[in-house]
Amino acid sequence: MGKPDEQPSVHVGTVNSSAIGIGSGNTVTNTNTTTHNSAVPARDPAHEELLLAVRQLRADLDRLVATDTTTVLDAELVSAEEEIEEAGQVSPGRLARLRDALTAAGPSVEVLASGAAAVAAVGSLLGG
Repeated sequence: MGKPDEQPSVHVGTVNSSAIGIGSGNTVTNTNTTTHNSAVPARDPAHEELLLAVRQLRADLDRLVATDTTTVLDAELVSAEEEIEEAGQVSPGRLARLRDALTAAGPSVEVLASGAAAVAAVGSLLGG
């Protein structure tokens, strides 16, 4: 520490996405700013809606007996979710594959409200 009449010192190196309070009676406010290295792309409402529908349908699919078509659908849902989270949107090719997987799994998915929501969200983004 040093001499008895010196104030203790603290050295803090680089801190990211954190808040630090030192001493008594302090107030800490943590406001994280996004940098270009960790930026999450903004999503439009249609992709937010699709992301929600994808997550709900994936949860509902876990309640069904798996078939070949629901397994393929789940894989497409995982890929769509990842693409939205990473890029902020889904490519037209991914949307087309997701639509095809939804159609193929139709009888299994039609009974689920989340399936209808996913079909509607994909159709909205594909323009029909």
